[in-house]
Amino acid sequence: MAYKEYDLIVIGSGPAGEKAAIEASKLHKTTAIIERHSVQGGVCIHTGTIPSKTLRETVMFISGLRQRSVYGLMGGVKADLTVRELMYRKGQVIQQELDVIQQNMARYRIEVVQGFGRLADGHTVKVKQSDGSELSLKGKVIIISTGTRSYHPDHIEFDNKFIYDAETILDLDIIPRTLTIVGGGVIGCEYASIFSHLGIRVTIIDHRKKLLSFLDHEIADALTYLMRKYGVTLILGDAVEEVRLKDNQVATETRSGRKVIGDRMLYAAGRCGNTENLGLNKLGIETDNRGLIKVDDMYRTKVPNIYAVGDVIGFPSLASVSMDQGRIAAIHAFKKDDISCLNTLLPFGIYTIPEVSIVGETEESLAAAGIEYEIGIARYFETARGQIMNDHDGLLKIIFDPKSKRIQGVHIIGERATELIHIGQTVMTLGGTLDYFIDTVFNYPTLGEAYKVAALDGLTRLEYRR
Repeated sequence: MAYKEYDLIVIGSGPAGEKAAIEASKLHKTTAIIERHSVQGGVCIHTGTIPSKTLRETVMFISGLRQRSVYGLMGGVKADLTVRELMYRKGQVIQQELDVIQQNMARYRIEVVQGFGRLADGHTVKVKQSDGSELSLKGKVIIISTGTRSYHPDHIEFDNKFIYDAETILDLDIIPRTLTIVGGGVIGCEYASIFSHLGIRVTIIDHRKKLLSFLDHEIADALTYLMRKYGVTLILGDAVEEVRLKDNQVATETRSGRKVIGDRMLYAAGRCGNTENLGLNKLGIETDNRGLIKVDDMYRTKVPNIYAVGDVIGFPSLASVSMDQGRIAAIHAFKKDDISCLNTLLPFGIYTIPEVSIVGETEESLAAAGIEYEIGIARYFETARGQIMNDHDGLLKIIFDPKSKRIQGVHIIGERATELIHIGQTVMTLGGTLDYFIDTVFNYPTLGEAYKVAALDGLTRLEYRR
């Protein structure tokens, strides 16, 4: 069989794979991307980040949430709303994003090979195509970016009619009256917020005692309160024991004996790597019990010329981080003396309603490490913009060192949290202190002013300490 040779072969065309291929092309390397589906983009574009966040914006619009809260209008989701209407905008955005990706592939002369790729050896990838034929590609460097999929426990029968996972939930056949969500992680909480604002009665079941326990306690508590306020029932510290279909509904029984009946179920409790049948074992490339690949600080596997990036290597499993992982892996693969690295100060965005975003340390992490800290808090309604928006739930919290006043963490819940967090992230990256926010003039009226309000609150707390 004839081989096609490349400098770089990327397996998987999600954000990590796409950016790795583009970076290699910029370095004048011949590049091919192997994608098992007929279109590029991976989970991020088709069933994950892009469609779920578009659906969130759609729900915010059709429910009139922003308009009602600001102008006191009475309204809600129309009774005859169809799935087609709900998902219409999602389809548009996905197509637009696909157009951008395909333009990038053409612009950077990246060859896209459709089929399932597996490693034959350290430099060879065999690609099985849809017609049953097989191609052999040879690459000096191989980057694996095959992503993850929803974890399916053996005792749950996913039929994509009554019981869905995080990928198939967007294929709902009806807008249900009730929805059971198993898993109170990021995905579960995001979809709970989305569907509850459609007037659907949502129940979350999670074995953990708190939602999103990695968040600062004040933010996690605020989100928990708001989810309950908007009608989400939380069953925490309890595990699912049995799931069965009963009279065209999903009946769930928990370990404590609680019974929950829902028209549909979303099972969103964990992810696993798309690494089976890749041929990793015979090359000595290690994976954990969820199929996630182990790599070093440069994203190299045990085979020096084979890298892995994106969700398939596990934490933090963020599209934003995956893009840079792909870029940096390609740089190190071809520019061995390059010292490029990923900034460790990563922002996290959670697209619940309202949004949550964090960067840096929490009160809990600092207390556990025995590090002294102080806080400053601003409520959105303390700013003129917050009053204009009629937002009484938003909150911005700064954590800082009481001696140097250096910022240690920023935590936000509220409208535009995922945008506002970058102000705090930038100041922290540059080693800024509380004084930056106090001495800086912000546009008026803006939500950005909340940083100044929080900083002044922190300064007042320092004075009380003295």
